[in-house]
Amino acid sequence: MWWKEAVIYQVYPRSFQDTNGDGVGDLEGVRRRLPYLKSLGVDALWLSPFYKSPMKDFGYDVADYCDVDPVFVTLQDFDRVLEEAHTLGLKDLVDLVPNHTSSEHPWFLESRASRNSPKRDWYIWKDGKKPNGKKPPTNWNAVTSGNGWHYDPATQQWFWSQFLAIQPDLNYRNPDVKKEMLDTCRFWLDKGVDGFRLDMI
Repeated sequence: MWWKEAVIYQVYPRSFQDTNGDGVGDLEGVRRRLPYLKSLGVDALWLSPFYKSPMKDFGYDVADYCDVDPVFVTLQDFDRVLEEAHTLGLKDLVDLVPNHTSSEHPWFLESRASRNSPKRDWYIWKDGKKPNGKKPPTNWNAVTSGNGWHYDPATQQWFWSQFLAIQPDLNYRNPDVKKEMLDTCRFWLDKGVDGFRLDMI
């Protein structure tokens, strides 16, 4: 297994190299620097999140797992990074954030729209404590700090976030969620990525 002894170099695209003059690094900047990484003796690059995102947690709040955020430019730019990496003999790993989405992801927006939403069970929703439901269901704390439950006045229930309130947890007890995330993995594997770095599983 190549990854057991490989030298893996993490690339944070936002701060790596800007090629279009907007002050933010982009995927073309990554592509241009691949020969340099190869010269360092790197075997694989690990790309930090470049997916569509509100960027409230620097891309770890994903709003679309299968597209590139415009700040990094396009999916075609990613394809060129992958092609160039493989031409140079480099492996390409992508960061995947399976625990949660952005609160602005279409799945969560649909889940939040109604208690009867078909995607309601894609996230973890609970009634609050009696008598009025205005207290969190449990005293569980998030990893970051404070209670991990967040109240939604529109539907009068609480949703769970292991990290930030803007990152609601997916409900992996729902088989549709499992299928969707496996399909996401297949999307990137079909493109030719060599593996994933799984964030916060």
